[in-house]
Amino acid sequence: MAREAHSVFVTGGTGFIGRRLIASLLARGHQVRALLRDGSQGKLAPGAEAVVGDPLSAASIEPHLTPADTFVQLVGVAHPNPSKAAAFRAIDQMAGYAGAEAAARRGVRHFVYVSVAQPAPVMKAYVAARSAVETRIRGLGLHATILRPWYVVGPGRRWPILLQPFYALMRLVPQTRAQALRLGLVSDEQMNAALVNAVETPVKGIRLLEVPQIQQSQLR
Repeated sequence: MAREAHSVFVTGGTGFIGRRLIASLLARGHQVRALLRDGSQGKLAPGAEAVVGDPLSAASIEPHLTPADTFVQLVGVAHPNPSKAAAFRAIDQMAGYAGAEAAARRGVRHFVYVSVAQPAPVMKAYVAARSAVETRIRGLGLHATILRPWYVVGPGRRWPILLQPFYALMRLVPQTRAQALRLGLVSDEQMNAALVNAVETPVKGIRLLEVPQIQQSQLR
C-alpha cells in the first residue's frame, strides 16, 4: 500500500535529531518546511524549505504553518545539564508553548513533541519544563504523539554507553527495574525511526512513546 505523503513543519531542524529526521522524511517522499533563525539556512538538509522566524513566538510561527498537516517540535537547549535550569524554562518550555499554540490556532492535524522520560531522580528543571509543555498540549486539545527518551546516543554523544553494565544490573533488581527501563538509553537510529513512524501514523488524542517503545522502533 502506498505511503501517505505528509506536509511536515519542523522547528529545531538543524540540531542533532532534526537533521537526520528531515533527511529521512524527504527520502520517504514527504514535504518539509523548517523554521530557522536567519543565518542558519545553510545548515538545513537539501530539499527542505527554510522559513525564517522566532521559535519562541507563536505569532512568528503561525504564518508559516499552512499547508502543514504535521508539526514536529524539536527546539531545545543543546547538551542539557543541571546548570541550565533557567535556559530550560526560557527556551525549551517557551518554544514548546509557542509551537503548540501556533499549531492549535492553525488546526494542524498532528503535533509531534520530543519530551523526556519522567519521573527522574535528576535533571528536575529539564523534566519540569518538558512536562509543562505536555500539559499545554493536552490543554489545547491537540492530537499529539509525545516521545519520552532519556538520553539519545549518537555521534559525539556516546559516553553513556559506558553505563550499560550499570543499567543491566538495575534491570536485575526488582526495586530498580522500572527505573532502568524508563531511563534507558536510546540510539539515534531508534529515535529517528520512532519520529518518522510518528509522522506517518497520526493519531487522535494523545499517544505516549516511552523509552521501551522507542527502543523497539524500526522504519517500516
